[in-house]
Amino acid sequence: MNRHLLSAACAPALLLAAWLTAGEAGAALTSPWAHVETPSNGPTEVIGGVSNGCIAGAQTLPAEGDGYVSIRRYRNRFYGHAELLRLVSDLASVQARLGHGLVMVGDLSQPRGGLMSSSHRSHQNGLDVDIWFQLAPSAAAANRDTANNADPPSMLAADGEELSSLWGDDQRNLLKTAADDPMVDRIFVNPAIKRSLCGSEGDRAWLRKLRPWFGHDAHFHVRLRCPHDNARCTQQAAIPAGDGCDNALDWWFTAEARR
Repeated sequence: MNRHLLSAACAPALLLAAWLTAGEAGAALTSPWAHVETPSNGPTEVIGGVSNGCIAGAQTLPAEGDGYVSIRRYRNRFYGHAELLRLVSDLASVQARLGHGLVMVGDLSQPRGGLMSSSHRSHQNGLDVDIWFQLAPSAAAANRDTANNADPPSMLAADGEELSSLWGDDQRNLLKTAADDPMVDRIFVNPAIKRSLCGSEGDRAWLRKLRPWFGHDAHFHVRLRCPHDNARCTQQAAIPAGDGCDNALDWWFTAEARR
């Protein structure tokens, strides 16, 4: 979708004027979307795609809920479509019943979506969320340990090829619960995590939604499909058929992939 149309749909008039007058030079500046502090009024609508979009009437994820804590609230990236907030709640509710700790929820979208000034090219239209693999013993501990943009630990061993002792049933169950949700379109995980699950799962059908991508070793990135009643939402191309445990996965461990 055209950048100016996105601005008109979701951005406040003052920032819209600044963006339009800046032209292409604006690409070198801090994203104006990052300066918007609150969602727009009116009904929720996802507009455009995950890497070129925005969201009108975004919903706010509470700082805490049953089974989860939203971390790094100072980044003001805790907004999204109602279906995204519902997914977070469902994931956390499953974890709460197990009683092994709180799900740490990272970035969703900015108040009106749009390009962020750091960390993401996607997360622009209220359909993306980062979930950390490590569980937190309490909300206070989660906020303390992730202050100043500190990351929870990686799930990979030192060689980056295998999983560490931090990986366990809780981490696998988080992914499985997310993948089983019909609104989830895809989940980005580190290739080593995908490969490990390909080797350990009996029924691998749910692994189709797990898409290998570098990084994503301390958190996984969940993306929803376009809500059925949001006509201006741009749906990403469908993921390939099959479980993804094939030669396409092997490529991620080649020298070519690591260049």
